[in-house]
Amino acid sequence: MSTELPPKFETVMIIDDNVIDLYITSRMITQNNFAKNVLLYTAAEEAMQYLQDNEDNIPLLPQVIFVDIYMPLMSGFEFLDAYDKLSPSLKKYAKAYIISSTIDNEDIARSINNKNVVSFHVKPITKEFLDRII
Repeated sequence: MSTELPPKFETVMIIDDNVIDLYITSRMITQNNFAKNVLLYTAAEEAMQYLQDNEDNIPLLPQVIFVDIYMPLMSGFEFLDAYDKLSPSLKKYAKAYIISSTIDNEDIARSINNKNVVSFHVKPITKEFLDRII
């Protein structure tokens, strides 16, 4: 008889314009029982619209947001600027993590020093990284 634990989180949001990275990250999340629901976005502006539309509806919000830095139209940094303008209750509930393949030290420092970013992690995410998220 299996006594599988419930998922660590109810909902996770992944924002990445690379569909292969999006797929790999979502599979890592589901295979490791990290989240029950995964919201996938290839455009940061669409993800931001979802957050704005549901800002006052906590059950629909993700508890964890994984966002890439380099994306067309709205970059991860621009997303974080818009995220900063969201309600304090949303920001307390939905925690943002930068997931990127960048090796640019300025981008890494900018990510780490952003008050709305919990941490920076190089792609692809790993089970060990997911295990460290509380």
